[in-house]
Amino acid sequence: MNSEITGVIVMFIITVLLAIPLGKYIADVFKGEKTILDFMAPVERFVYRICDIDITKEMNWKQHMLAMLAMNMLWFVYAFVMLISQGSLFLNPDGNPSMTPDLSFNTAISFMVNCNLQHYSGESGLTYLTQLAVITFLQFVSAATGIAALIVVFNAMREKVTDQLGNFFDIFTKTITRILLPISIIIAIILAFNGSPASFEGKDTITTLQGDTVQVSRGPAAGMIAIKHLGTNGGGWFGVNSAHPLENPNYFTNMVEMIAQVLIPLAMIFALGYFLNRKRLSWIIFGVMTAGMLTFLIPTMVSEINGNPAISEMGIDQRSGSMEGKEVRFGAAASAYWSIVTTIISTGSVNSMHDSSMPVSGAMQMLGMMTNAFYGGCGVGILNYYVFIIIAVFISGLMVGRTPEFLGRKIEAREMKIASIVALLHPFLILSGTALASWTIVNHPDANWSVHPSNWLNNPGYHGFSEMLYEFTSAAANNGSGFEGLGDNNIFWNITTGLVLIFGRFLPIIGPVAIAGILARKKYIPESSGTLRTDTATFGFMTYAVIMILAALAFFPALALGPLAEYFSLYN
Repeated sequence: MNSEITGVIVMFIITVLLAIPLGKYIADVFKGEKTILDFMAPVERFVYRICDIDITKEMNWKQHMLAMLAMNMLWFVYAFVMLISQGSLFLNPDGNPSMTPDLSFNTAISFMVNCNLQHYSGESGLTYLTQLAVITFLQFVSAATGIAALIVVFNAMREKVTDQLGNFFDIFTKTITRILLPISIIIAIILAFNGSPASFEGKDTITTLQGDTVQVSRGPAAGMIAIKHLGTNGGGWFGVNSAHPLENPNYFTNMVEMIAQVLIPLAMIFALGYFLNRKRLSWIIFGVMTAGMLTFLIPTMVSEINGNPAISEMGIDQRSGSMEGKEVRFGAAASAYWSIVTTIISTGSVNSMHDSSMPVSGAMQMLGMMTNAFYGGCGVGILNYYVFIIIAVFISGLMVGRTPEFLGRKIEAREMKIASIVALLHPFLILSGTALASWTIVNHPDANWSVHPSNWLNNPGYHGFSEMLYEFTSAAANNGSGFEGLGDNNIFWNITTGLVLIFGRFLPIIGPVAIAGILARKKYIPESSGTLRTDTATFGFMTYAVIMILAALAFFPALALGPLAEYFSLYN
């Protein structure tokens, strides 16, 4: 077997082996069981005291969502003010300027919603102060927000009849102190000892082997790189993200960062089984999500390893794969694995340039974000999957002539309406945004957008359309990666993607939490011989089919205009 493929398999196996015990630990934390990090309790009590929080006061689902939205609004205002004034503040050894209002708007929203779409280059667009006090801070709290929302749903599924679903502030705080912070410290130490910078010194001047003098940006990057992956954030300290040799120094750090970004999404699946005492259900969900991941990964790896057929026709050996835009330190297979995992999860970090991927790979990367239900980000992955479970239960119930039920609660019209709205919102945001961008570039090529629409795209035709489609797909899926041939730092892209980021983040959280909260108040119906079981392989296949069919119906025409058309053009 190809040694690069072996490395990918080993990375995935290690991730699963770490995720299972972590899932049990997460379940124990939120069930109130004793854990090895109970010594953090005094820190948590101090936070509750200075914030005047009564954690004994439980909340219904509406109160949970109100608390979530209120906190996020405060973070947005704070981040916007910091970014627009960073050039005048301290911890700016490289003298980087303040952001423009439209870029500050986009960046503040992007990191607040766990997307980390970057329309700037990290080492030149931010100062050390904003990298730490804004970006790293938001990477912690945005990840904790998603996990806290999922725990609310866990609480709703666990209790037979209730509208008291825990205290959001308690869940949120423990997510940081008991999960995100401890693991991030371990990852940061590993990265720092392998060469990632962790000092506050400014740029360093070095002389290359060719005799050229260049300046290399540094800074306290290791800690930020750790939480960017663990929290499925993805924003890079450096402009080229984890393709940068200081952000991702070697193959070992590549494995660490790859495992880190998959760890919590997988662990939350197993946490569901331990929390609800339904381990079979969690394994079925894991199986469906892994099948979805492999659906996108296998074509990508084959495409990247085989390379461009046009180059092969020139007599150039392509056994090393399609290496343009990739790091030779990692190879085509590891880059393909990263590109799929980072898109099915809402991480968005890159160790190769997605704009350089083969057309099939680009299509698979976009489909990973378009389905937006396989593994997913911290917490929100299962929230998105939960919507498809509700739809699959409803369809299955109609097919077999039984009342649709999930975990002892009837699925009725109100829940289906919410699930349908959430499922349709995602393609609406992506396709309407892409249509607007396409219309603008065709009908207003000289519009005053700071950067003319005619200069948005480095590539015309099919690939240019893919660049615009990818940008809105990434924003709607809270992913943050991009086809970097797109000139995106202008008023049009900053405002439009900023709005898509808001709707793409909060409605898919509020919808599943609302469904769970409504179902939790309904009469519990014990399982019987007539109950439609949702922890079987048959139902798992049904859920997979629902996800893939809805994605195909919504996105196939757009994909046909972009990456698929580009693929077939290679063989003309």
